[in-house]
Amino acid sequence: MLGPVILAASRSDKMRRLISAAPVTKPVVDRFIPGETVDQVVPIIKDLTGKGLEVTMDVVGEDITTPEQSYAARDAYLELIERLKQLDLGTKAEMSIKLSMFGQALEGGHELALANVRPVVEAAAAIGTTVTLDAEDHTTLDSMFAIHEELRKDFPQTGCVIQAYLFRTEADARRLAESGSRVRLVKGAYKEPAEVAYQQKSETDKAYVRILKILMEGEGYPMIGSHDPRLISIAQELARTAGRKLDEYEFQMLYGIRSDEHLRLAAEGHRMRVYTAYGTDWYGYFMRRLAEKPANLLFFARSILTKG
Repeated sequence: MLGPVILAASRSDKMRRLISAAPVTKPVVDRFIPGETVDQVVPIIKDLTGKGLEVTMDVVGEDITTPEQSYAARDAYLELIERLKQLDLGTKAEMSIKLSMFGQALEGGHELALANVRPVVEAAAAIGTTVTLDAEDHTTLDSMFAIHEELRKDFPQTGCVIQAYLFRTEADARRLAESGSRVRLVKGAYKEPAEVAYQQKSETDKAYVRILKILMEGEGYPMIGSHDPRLISIAQELARTAGRKLDEYEFQMLYGIRSDEHLRLAAEGHRMRVYTAYGTDWYGYFMRRLAEKPANLLFFARSILTKG
């Protein structure tokens, strides 16, 4: 029941100011967001990839109100790509992008977001890597999928994210699997109405398994975005049943959560990619991490009680 409350707080300017000013916040946030600048995260990228892991990098920030801010978001990713070029990691370091950062919600936002994301995808391809378009709330998805389809005409390796708790997702998964797309499957982290999404965790988990089976049996490249041990085990069994080799799918988990499991899966030969966010506008991202998993909220509360 706490999840919806936390998600509501993620949209509150008052809560943003309160939490941002709390003296205990930074060390807790650092668990999930290891830096604010490219210079600060490059050592993290080197450390993770040096351990046999892969990364997908997210420059956090979603509250775009002007076209100029969307251009700044685009340029932040282009700066990241320049640094990744020097590391020569290829697909071991890809990027995740929220189209809201690229102006999707502004007037003429669909065209603006496409115009902003295309040079990032082009630059990523030039250094041998790619981009995955993150899913946001359900009202944005038709635009996201249309942009994804347009980008794949020239850059077929471009990925996208689908969310198991939405009723529409099984149909989206079939379409994407048939087209051979890279697809990250997550449970979903936005507060969605009962008209469009499952409200119970058990229903979402069942949907996750159904959708993952579609992806494993399809022509695309499944990316399992979950920290749930049961779903990870099911994913491995579905991959074996579908005859997939270890390099024909991958696991993805968030930086700072179940780090030992990251290393365990990599040691078993699995592709294990760590979703690593950085940037100054971390509040919304941080609050969704708390909403997704009660243990994250308990970790935050313990830190406040022991350090406050």
